[in-house]
Amino acid sequence: MSGGTQLPDHRATIEISPEAVAEWIGLAPGERPRLIDCREEDELAICQITGNEWLPLGLFSISREKLSAGNARGVVVYCHHGVRSLRAAQFLRAIGVENAFSMHGGIEAWSERVDPTVARY
Repeated sequence: MSGGTQLPDHRATIEISPEAVAEWIGLAPGERPRLIDCREEDELAICQITGNEWLPLGLFSISREKLSAGNARGVVVYCHHGVRSLRAAQFLRAIGVENAFSMHGGIEAWSERVDPTVARY
């Protein structure tokens, strides 16, 4: 990956800041890491980050094939506050997706620090 889409070293951390995600979120999907929203459908209806793929955390265990494919540029998962997405990133790493990260602070931090137009709840 080139400069703006560089993820942290997966051996050093499992979290990435909203600001780091904001650096590449506007790029085409094939040019940036996958962004997976692991919240529930009712939460998705309130707000979301443009360009995300939606897969609730509860479906991760039955979606291994979908989750394992297309991760050459890495994967960032987010939720409301970063707790579920941390579990999701740990799950992804456990099934062999080394370059998986949780967006620290979730969509709440995204709204506070990157895009205040994203609704908070």
